[in-house]
Amino acid sequence: MVKLDNKIGVIVDSFQMPIREGLVKAKEVGAQGVQMYAVSGELDPDNLNAAQRAELKEYILALGLEISALCGDLGGHGFQDKAENAWKIKKSKAIMQLAKDLGTSIVTTHIGIIPEDENDPIYQTMLEACEELGQYATSLDAYFAIETGPETSRTLKGFLDKLSTNGVSVNFDPANMVMVTKDDPVAGVKLLKNYIVHTHVKDGIQLQPTNPKDVYGYLGYDSGTSHDKIGEMVENGEFFRELPLGQGDVNFELYFSALHEIGYNGYLTIEREVRSNPEKDIEEAVQFIEKFK
Repeated sequence: MVKLDNKIGVIVDSFQMPIREGLVKAKEVGAQGVQMYAVSGELDPDNLNAAQRAELKEYILALGLEISALCGDLGGHGFQDKAENAWKIKKSKAIMQLAKDLGTSIVTTHIGIIPEDENDPIYQTMLEACEELGQYATSLDAYFAIETGPETSRTLKGFLDKLSTNGVSVNFDPANMVMVTKDDPVAGVKLLKNYIVHTHVKDGIQLQPTNPKDVYGYLGYDSGTSHDKIGEMVENGEFFRELPLGQGDVNFELYFSALHEIGYNGYLTIEREVRSNPEKDIEEAVQFIEKFK
């Protein structure tokens, strides 16, 4: 069995409690790092001045934690809608700057489903937005990391290869792949190896084939989606079901081996998008990963 030396992270928001309580809880369950949503509320960049940022960074360090990444998912159609992209790009840049101020170089996000057809106007719109964001991320020595799942890893790699920098990279989530596109996470890791800067550790199964547009939304197809909607879909279990680690279709021995093989030394960050008893599941997830250490 592969021996991992990666640090373990937890998405604080998965605990469904105020941020500082969630940070304490993350420490209690054995995490070394945390990821936090920075889109609205207390961690909205507009709500934190320089002194508040410094104080929060110090609070997290005092707990013996570090930030693995911030989440900057703005929902809707990602960057598919040209009319919306100006404010979304501006906000995303502000979140990247907040990340740097808090001591991390990674912001994870969903950018919307990348069309398979490169001639689709939406493809070009997304490419232009990501080119600007990638250049900005590189100027900060940071990464704007697209979460896997809405499209196959091959389509994602083709898109990333067209950008002039690796400032836009990958947050690898194996469960999204097995639940939605039925893509192979192990093959995906090897294909995207040059772009992976952060990972989510999550498990699940697909219950019936589904159109990714029904999960993630698509410009002109519906009104868009959000993590809340995805959480409801997980809870209702119509198309797929998120499960505790080791109980779904992600083969973690092969997945972790693939990460080790490509030399990934970043965080394994636990995400749990269920409403009932997440704390127990997260604590058990930490213990599950530690079996591979």
